[in-house]
Amino acid sequence: MKIKPGTVETSPKRVRVYKDGQVVADSTEPRLVWENPFYPQYYFPESDVRVDLLDPSLVHRPTEDEPGGGRRVSLLRLDWDAMDAWFEEDVEIIVHPRSPYTRVDALRSQRHIRVEVDGMEVANSTAAVILFETYLPTRYYLPKTDVRMDLLSSSDTQTSCPYKGTANYYDVTVDGATHEDLVWWYPSPLPESAPIANHVCFFNEKVDIFVDGEPLRRPRTKWS
Repeated sequence: MKIKPGTVETSPKRVRVYKDGQVVADSTEPRLVWENPFYPQYYFPESDVRVDLLDPSLVHRPTEDEPGGGRRVSLLRLDWDAMDAWFEEDVEIIVHPRSPYTRVDALRSQRHIRVEVDGMEVANSTAAVILFETYLPTRYYLPKTDVRMDLLSSSDTQTSCPYKGTANYYDVTVDGATHEDLVWWYPSPLPESAPIANHVCFFNEKVDIFVDGEPLRRPRTKWS
């Protein structure tokens, strides 16, 4: 579900933040603050932050009309990208904090999945892993043995997801036309998404996918 911006919750996780080899925040009662409806940011009680080790420009102090403003506990938010590493308990997290309301299910399926690009079949499988993720279209991850890998060429693009890990990309060339970054895959996904390891996924928004013979409608997303 989408969370109303401005919502504040106390997280039960211990969260630590590293900068220049030192722990600059260590809290067992960090706040999850939703600045947008999709995922939160971590705010820390000021007593849990080593502000003396940080450039002031990297520390955000809410005013009274911002999340955390007017609360008894003074809360601080650190510049996420400027830090070296973030840990929930002893597990490093990437991109942004994970929302407790986002779920990722990677389920093996014998449903018949076909993918066409410009009318050419590029994948045909009954051994997919179907990934269901809150807010996002259903994704179909296919074994490479069921994909026309001769049509795929490695791209330099990489992206990261806090729920799945770091993805690599392929371009797809059909009849001389190259579709850049049309396919992605996770060499070493995070544990909750382990079944998708080394499977490839085509952008539903840009290809024609057939499930058990029925064509899927292309979703409208930011990748369309």
